[in-house]
Amino acid sequence: MEKALKMNKIDLIDRDSGLEYSIDSIEVFCSNVLDELNIEGWELSLMFSDDKYIAELNRIYREKEGPTDVLSFCEFDAAQDWVGKHEGESVYAGDLIISVETLIKNSEYFGVSKEQELKRLIIHGILHLKGMDHVTNNPDEEMLVLQEKILSRFGEYKF
Repeated sequence: MEKALKMNKIDLIDRDSGLEYSIDSIEVFCSNVLDELNIEGWELSLMFSDDKYIAELNRIYREKEGPTDVLSFCEFDAAQDWVGKHEGESVYAGDLIISVETLIKNSEYFGVSKEQELKRLIIHGILHLKGMDHVTNNPDEEMLVLQEKILSRFGEYKF
């Protein structure tokens, strides 16, 4: 008998960020990324904010001044290891917060579309929730290589 797939659940919140894309299409994109990573049974939240809000979170939780593009708050050290060992159960993987203001600045700086930068930040945050990390922003780091591979897979996806 085949095991039934456990669906993922994504809660999206927009804190008057100026986001110009459909929340529904972003939710579908997140689900597709989780499927690509063979992740099932995850629950996560994705919030879109402004620089002021994310800078406050960055200061409180990372002791770093100023805004950042994406923050990941993992609920468990290894949420991906928890899923599958508890048949039929889901796990709350954590929270992602993306600053739309910094996303726009990054897209201009790197010469990419806002849509591509949004996809990159979502993938980046999900990989952090999966337990991956990077020491630098060197594109040869394992997490960043995987990030770009997934991004290329969904390059044509439109929000």
